Amino acid sequence: MTEHSSKQFDQDLETVRSRMMQMGGLVESQVRAAMTGFLDGNLETIDQVIAADAKVNELELAIDDGLGHIIVRRQPAASDLRLIMAMSKAVTDLERIGDEAAKIARMARELHTPGPTVNTRLATIAHISDTAIGILRRALDAFARLDAAAAARVIAEDVAIDSEFTAIIRQLITFMMEDPRTISTSINILWVAKAFERIGDHAKNIAEQVIYVVRGRDVRHTPLAEVEREALGR
Repeated sequence: MTEHSSKQFDQDLETVRSRMMQMGGLVESQVRAAMTGFLDGNLETIDQVIAADAKVNELELAIDDGLGHIIVRRQPAASDLRLIMAMSKAVTDLERIGDEAAKIARMARELHTPGPTVNTRLATIAHISDTAIGILRRALDAFARLDAAAAARVIAEDVAIDSEFTAIIRQLITFMMEDPRTISTSINILWVAKAFERIGDHAKNIAEQVIYVVRGRDVRHTPLAEVEREALGR
């Protein structure tokens, strides 16, 4: 590859990578807004989240198209090819996180359409949402910096979301047993909590791709201790 071609390849790759980070920022904002709408019942915010899903889908298609063109024109190999494959998979996870945000917003609209709902039990999922958004943000940061150690820490954090989700299930079951009138709202909260648990899973997937790019090892379905060793190059 000539020096000119090499520079153009780097520019093409950086353009797509920047677009992926733009998509990540949009998805993170979408998730935050979905949770805000779920808690306060602002229908305008809820509708904006649902509408933003179309933009997320557009970015996914544009990034996939850009990556496809790079593969055809540049025929990348080794670490460059790993980065392209990782971006393609990470973008799919981002699109699915956007879908989860839209799902939360639709549930919020269903819950609040009759009027603002003042229910302290809605706050039950406030912590799991903060945890999921934090993991997503750190996964994106690890990808932007290609920091394998930071990615391993993100993967470890996913366990916390799983534990919180289990605790929420128990709490909601208690609410429903104590007062059957809470069943409808509790089920709605349960599905939102599940959406955040899935967001954590997708963020974990993005972090796993960072280790793949940096270390050349696919760490999916790998015990955490081994993932941490691989990330640190031990």
